[in-house]
Amino acid sequence: MTATRGLEGIVATTSSVSSIIDDTLTYAGYNIDDLAENASFEEVVYLLWHRKLPNTDQLNEIKKQLAENAKIPQQVIDHFRTYPINSVHPMAALRTAVSLLGLFDEEADVMDTEANYRKAIRLQAQLPIVVTSFARIRKGLEPIEPRTDLTMAANFLYTLSGQEPDEVAIEAFNKALVLHADHELNASTFTARVCVATLSDVYSGVTAAIGALKGPLHGGANEAVMKMLAEIGEVENAESYINEKLANKEKIMGFGHRVYRQGDPRAKHLRAMSEKLTKLTGEPKWYEMSMKVEELVTSQKPLPPNVDFYSASVYHSLGIDHDLFTPIFAVSRVSGWLAHILEQYDNNRLIRPRADYVGPDKQVYVPVDQRS
Repeated sequence: MTATRGLEGIVATTSSVSSIIDDTLTYAGYNIDDLAENASFEEVVYLLWHRKLPNTDQLNEIKKQLAENAKIPQQVIDHFRTYPINSVHPMAALRTAVSLLGLFDEEADVMDTEANYRKAIRLQAQLPIVVTSFARIRKGLEPIEPRTDLTMAANFLYTLSGQEPDEVAIEAFNKALVLHADHELNASTFTARVCVATLSDVYSGVTAAIGALKGPLHGGANEAVMKMLAEIGEVENAESYINEKLANKEKIMGFGHRVYRQGDPRAKHLRAMSEKLTKLTGEPKWYEMSMKVEELVTSQKPLPPNVDFYSASVYHSLGIDHDLFTPIFAVSRVSGWLAHILEQYDNNRLIRPRADYVGPDKQVYVPVDQRS
């Protein structure tokens, strides 16, 4: 056996959910550019779960199902109030809350296809409200119940701020949700599939995925990007800041990707939205700084920006707290996690790879009093 670090280049399963071929991302065969420009997030959820876009009746039905299941149990809200608010990262709160949701779902351990689909609906509907409820409670504010007349993108922004968002904000957030919905066997998706391949339940699979997404080398990169932009402060500071980082061989977050070689196809959509939003909010410096950082990094290293890089300034321009960036990633990516979980259940085999052992050999037990 020969080990491959990070399983790079290893094909671990077959899937019909999404693909990355020749730097092109598709969801069930639909190019991400087409979906980003035209689709609602609800359409994408349906597409990932059913491998086809919904007709009008199917779209209205899934919207209705999501709206009717968005409210989270009062016990989860009460649980948030017990957290040491000043020290709990929202991703840790989200990880715990999803596990807690499973305790209040009477079908949590019912494993037939129909029950698993109903649980998928509930998780998809409730995750945004979990995030916005925690975000408000930690500020001493009361959670806001979701409305049944708003899209998922609009409802998230509404339940976060208490104000109905404008069309530009809804467009930007919907686009971000569509772009982050799935990404083949990324670390969190693979984690979810490994978990449920044991025939563990949907809540366990999503909780495991959130744990993987929490890491800065995965979902946490966008929060790190905004921290970097805040440290730079102004466009004129970017060159010295980035050059110092590169000279010290420090990682610049938001650049490069394990799979893409010519660039992340999702980045250009958020770049354009960043330019639009930062102008509208009167803070174009965030976009200008991002462009300057991209120019500096790519001139010295063959690392184009990935989806995390421009999502940072987009979310900042929407008035979203920086430590909520990764939970927002989960709000979108749970659609893909659930698609893969359902697919794993439909054609399951326990995922159990091997390891290339490199430790000591032929050792013999020696009683403790004879050991040096």
